[in-house]
Amino acid sequence: MRRVWVESSVLASVGYQAGTLEVEFVGGRVYRYLEVPAAEHAALMWATSHGTYFNEHIRNDYRYVKVSR
Repeated sequence: MRRVWVESSVLASVGYQAGTLEVEFVGGRVYRYLEVPAAEHAALMWATSHGTYFNEHIRNDYRYVKVSR
């Protein structure tokens, strides 16, 4: 999945495809969050703070799988 770099002290890059949100954290870990609506991805990308939005709206609200590290 193609990810784009984001300016964040928490997130390094974010990708989205067909309901799957892929997040790379600054430390290098990569997770895929499942069944994430496109509107949620858009809100994350438009948020003033990507890390804060992720922590408040995505981290504990969607199932995930660890991809690396």
